[in-house]
Amino acid sequence: MAQLSVNIGALALKNPVMTASGTFGYGLEFQDFVPLDQIGGIIVKGTTLKPREGNDYPRMAETSAGMLNCVGLQNKGVDYFCEHIYPELQPTGGTFLVNVSGSSPEDYAECASRIDALDAIPAIELNISCPNVRDGGMAFGVTCQGASSVVRAVRKAYHKTLIVKLSPNVTDITEIARAVEAEGADAVSLINTLMGMSIDIERRCRRLSIGTGGLSGPCVKPVAVRMVWQTARAVHIPVIGLGGISSTEDAIEFLMAGATAIEIGTANFLDPAVTLKVRDGISDWLDRHGCRSVQEIIGAANQ
Repeated sequence: MAQLSVNIGALALKNPVMTASGTFGYGLEFQDFVPLDQIGGIIVKGTTLKPREGNDYPRMAETSAGMLNCVGLQNKGVDYFCEHIYPELQPTGGTFLVNVSGSSPEDYAECASRIDALDAIPAIELNISCPNVRDGGMAFGVTCQGASSVVRAVRKAYHKTLIVKLSPNVTDITEIARAVEAEGADAVSLINTLMGMSIDIERRCRRLSIGTGGLSGPCVKPVAVRMVWQTARAVHIPVIGLGGISSTEDAIEFLMAGATAIEIGTANFLDPAVTLKVRDGISDWLDRHGCRSVQEIIGAANQ
């Protein structure tokens, strides 16, 4: 059987299949459907320094081959996570990462610092690319200066594996990737959702409360594969690929484009066990093609 383990900086994953933040809750909600300790990594929902109510409803809208959302990082804050959620995660045996967001570099750094103290959380994913909040989020991720300022502040406060989640809503994503690498990011993950909009023509109004939202699902996959391919050739740190992955074939495309690991997002809503199906599918594909390790296909399209 082929070896599936991969490393993201100092973070060792038993397999390259992870869950994308915001699509898998805290993981605990899925315990009845899938053994959490079998998933490569579980990235819990976006966490901020202070509690956030999120945006008004409606927050979600279905589109062709995808969905729009403008949830707006609703969460109870990092202290609630540390005191109430974290103790419940440890007994599951899963590998958990926290997606960290904020409205200023200082907010990001303080939130990351509190998570740094949690022994069983080996890494964070820094969200500088959420398109659904009015302050912070994507505002930092669309310029090299903004991205650098957040990563610089967090790197001083956080001492474990630091993954930075990048926005596709930019002219050249490789410039942002190189900027965060220069400030000490251990890896980058991409892509976050694309900015989109939907209008109800019968009611003559916008389908989302704030007008625009993040587009995810199979429709974004070709864009995501392209950006992962470009970024993997532009930086020297690992790339984690996500965006529209719902099958083994999708995941292998991202790996061949240069991703060391992948995240599955929207597909979790359709099939709560999709992560393990994709993991097993990758293993079967490697065995059928005579590969001894998943490392043999990472970046294969760049050769």
